[in-house]
Amino acid sequence: MFNRPMSGSPIHAFTLAWVFVLFQIMPVSAQPIIAQPQGEVILEIFGDFSNKNMEKSAAFDMAMLMELPIAELTTSTVVTDGTHHFRGFLMRDLLRLIGSNGSSITATALNDYVIEVEASEFDRFDVLVAYAMNEQPLSSRDKGPLWIVYPRDQHPELQDIRYDYRWVWQLKRLDIK
Repeated sequence: MFNRPMSGSPIHAFTLAWVFVLFQIMPVSAQPIIAQPQGEVILEIFGDFSNKNMEKSAAFDMAMLMELPIAELTTSTVVTDGTHHFRGFLMRDLLRLIGSNGSSITATALNDYVIEVEASEFDRFDVLVAYAMNEQPLSSRDKGPLWIVYPRDQHPELQDIRYDYRWVWQLKRLDIK
């Protein structure tokens, strides 16, 4: 039949040691654990997603958001002159981190401006959530601290007023449905 290491043999001890190591390094779940915010909460997320750090939501301070993979984009906007260089993270990276299960995202700004966007849009385009413009942090006086930025110069179809409405500045909340 099968050759099995006998209990107490060196091979048996070696096998048990490897099993122990594997259980120590294997993740318990497929979703990463999101830490608790240590600073001022900049963005709150509610709705249909699986990885929360609060009872019914996910809350992020700026340091947590800046730990996401950095993405950069140079593009024009309809509310500023010329082109600008933006730094932040891709919306799809944030949605993956929280384990989004929804098909639409409602974005809300500090002034309670609200717009709904199909989640598939964030996979189709490299939509940035910017926290810096032209190497300067975005402040609440200047469209910040978070601004949803579309790569409008890279995709002619994004140079349409329907997409211009989706550039939510002073982003404070996302609701996933």
